Amino acid sequence: MKLATYRNGTRDGQLMVVSRDLRKAVAVPAIASCMQEVLDDWDGCAPQLEKVYNQLNDGAVNDAVAFDETLCESPLPRAYQWADGSAYVNHVELVRKARGAEMPPSFWEDPLMYQGGSDDFLGPRDDIEMGSTDWGIDFEGEIAVITDDVPMGIDAKSAGQHIRLLMLVNDVSLRGLIPGELGKGFGFFQSKPSSAFSPVAVTPDELGAAWQDNKVHLPLLSEYNNKAFGKPNAGEDMTFDFGQLVAHAAKTRHLGAGAIIGSGTVSNKQGTEHGTSIAEGGVGYSCIAEVRMIETIRDGKPTTQFMQFGDRIRIEMKDADGQSIFGAIDQSVVKYDGPQS
Repeated sequence: MKLATYRNGTRDGQLMVVSRDLRKAVAVPAIASCMQEVLDDWDGCAPQLEKVYNQLNDGAVNDAVAFDETLCESPLPRAYQWADGSAYVNHVELVRKARGAEMPPSFWEDPLMYQGGSDDFLGPRDDIEMGSTDWGIDFEGEIAVITDDVPMGIDAKSAGQHIRLLMLVNDVSLRGLIPGELGKGFGFFQSKPSSAFSPVAVTPDELGAAWQDNKVHLPLLSEYNNKAFGKPNAGEDMTFDFGQLVAHAAKTRHLGAGAIIGSGTVSNKQGTEHGTSIAEGGVGYSCIAEVRMIETIRDGKPTTQFMQFGDRIRIEMKDADGQSIFGAIDQSVVKYDGPQS
């Protein structure tokens, strides 16, 4: 099943059921008005939505409209919980190598995770507004899951059963602000502005054989300024699967329905010490920071710039037949001139 949220002038938008090929959509106000309503009563709403979804795929819904990704909010325009992990330890290892630091063994055994702001998500086609390029603007291509209610202290195997939907993420990061914030010993805040999610959220069964062991075994495609930038396989080199990430988030608290848990930047080791760009025959990267890390390791200093005003990032995932699964996150960086009176 595929679901989206259209802008309709309200904070939570209008729930839409979307066809498998992303060509048709239909509102279902008699079932639920918004995505959070579905997650609050998944067992009651999901079977009804599944019936509409099958009819939509069969061409049997008379009031269906053409699906338009430009009308989409993120599937949850706001959420009760957004916690982002760092499941691809290769990414963490590169960060530390670039600054000559050893990685603690615990990083391979216990996932890193931060609690992000969830009150102001960007839509998948919204501009990334920033006050300054001096902040080191970067994109991060990731995958996220949405859960139903998760009990505190759940084990990883059971936690996987609470995953209801999956999305793609652009977890925007301000690399120039991160060191100062982490140096205070209290974690990210200003350096992690609003994230954007894919136009469509899908149930795990939509991925077929690509959904195994609570991982998505497909390439995550990043296109930066109209050039292929990354295609790492999200199922490879994922040290902690989504069941483990959900269980980690729920170790000391219950998670409410609609909690979003992210994978962290998708990163492959690629059979070499540091990884290789697409131009060099590798699978590339899911953020600019990794390129800069490798430049630092190889050449002693980075040469690739972080994002500038006007730069564009597109993040997408396709199935074995080349069909887009989630739609595309497609955003440009623009200057923010301050609050409008």
